Amino acid sequence: MKQKTIVKKVKGIGIGLHKGDPVEIVLEPLDSDVGIVFFRSDLNISIKAEPNSVVDTRMATVIGNKEGVTISTIEHLLSAIYSYGIDNIRISVNAPEIPIMDGSAASFCMMLDEAGIQELDKNKKIMLIKKEVTYSTGEKYTKILPSKTAEYNFTIDFNHPIIRKQEYNFSFSKKEYIKEISKARTFGFLKDVQMLRSMGLALGGSLDNAIVLDEKKMLNSDPLRYPNEFVRHKILDAIGDLSLLGMPIIGKYNSFAGSHDLNHLLTLEILKDKNNYEIVSFENEFENEFEKVFA
Repeated sequence: MKQKTIVKKVKGIGIGLHKGDPVEIVLEPLDSDVGIVFFRSDLNISIKAEPNSVVDTRMATVIGNKEGVTISTIEHLLSAIYSYGIDNIRISVNAPEIPIMDGSAASFCMMLDEAGIQELDKNKKIMLIKKEVTYSTGEKYTKILPSKTAEYNFTIDFNHPIIRKQEYNFSFSKKEYIKEISKARTFGFLKDVQMLRSMGLALGGSLDNAIVLDEKKMLNSDPLRYPNEFVRHKILDAIGDLSLLGMPIIGKYNSFAGSHDLNHLLTLEILKDKNNYEIVSFENEFENEFEKVFA
């Protein structure tokens, strides 16, 4: 199985979640072994998508460089790119954030469908998880365990009548991702939105790009896209956050009340010890099965 990129350049435009300004996004093909590269076209600066580039995880996953140039809210786009089996791609934006679109990964999937997928000349690499790795704080945790397949299990527990406790187990494949995960929207609480706006943040947030809840109900007029849309979005985020490891992962991810921060800390914990994983080329018993996953 070979590495992949997109066939042609595609462009899109959307609103930035925090500044509320229009953002143009351009996806372009890249050669083998280059990886995923973000590019601030307004500053002519590139930032590699990798764990060491992460500079903030409080409200979204943010990457940056030593000079303080940042690009935020990268996780939804990365989630779609990973799920389409793309190893090498350049993402250009003319602002410090990826457009929020509708708060899910669906618009990015549409862009990738328009761009098309092509194979490159080098073999795809994969990370096989060899040992259980956990990062926890209090009751909250993220962990990854050895497995013969790629799985994501997430549990959330909110003291809110619309959410309450939700658990979802997702056996990863591109087809199932598009159907069961990609349309799940980000969500937030009205009291938090009001606080963020007082700080000059979330200026682009609206009922068109997030599920917003007050103390008792959902404020959106359109219904939930899945009965448990909230926990499915957490899996969408986790796939994007873990994609910063730079290659497909075979292992079982498990989290209770996880976050961008815990996902990032888990990636660092995995990389701390080379005994935690093995990086192999697709020339073994996993190849045929994993090729079907990205079909």
